Amino acid sequence: MLRKLRKARIALPVVILTARDSVSDIVAGLESGADDYMVKPFAFDELLARVRLRLRREEPPENFLLRVGDLLLDLRTRRAQVGERVSDLSAREFALAEILMRNPDRVLSREQLLSQVWGFDYDPGSNIVDVYIRYLRRKIGADRVQTVRGVGYRLRA
Repeated sequence: MLRKLRKARIALPVVILTARDSVSDIVAGLESGADDYMVKPFAFDELLARVRLRLRREEPPENFLLRVGDLLLDLRTRRAQVGERVSDLSAREFALAEILMRNPDRVLSREQLLSQVWGFDYDPGSNIVDVYIRYLRRKIGADRVQTVRGVGYRLRA
């Protein structure tokens, strides 16, 4: 069971509690992916200390998914998913979607989006932001990205 958990990359801390005390059993348990191994009888305070230690060392898993409502952005695969529909995004579409999703319901100006997605190499009078907003709307839904006239855009949460 433990090997299956580890093969599936489930990083759940595991302490084995057992009456088996041979070196081969201990080695087998640890090599299977256990974080600790305790042989019965054991002191309950020691068990609690070992559990606390494992939980303290456990780092929170890196979050590779951004979610706003039913819109999901996978930071590893660079894909957007709305319901069952999955869309591949270009580099600029992805960067634009990521900024909007990290700031749901917040109005971002064209200048903010231009500087964060394209850098300072683009003309502030360019309509490139509007063009890519249109591309993004086609892929994630036209009603998700709202235009705030004279100000910029916001992603509806």
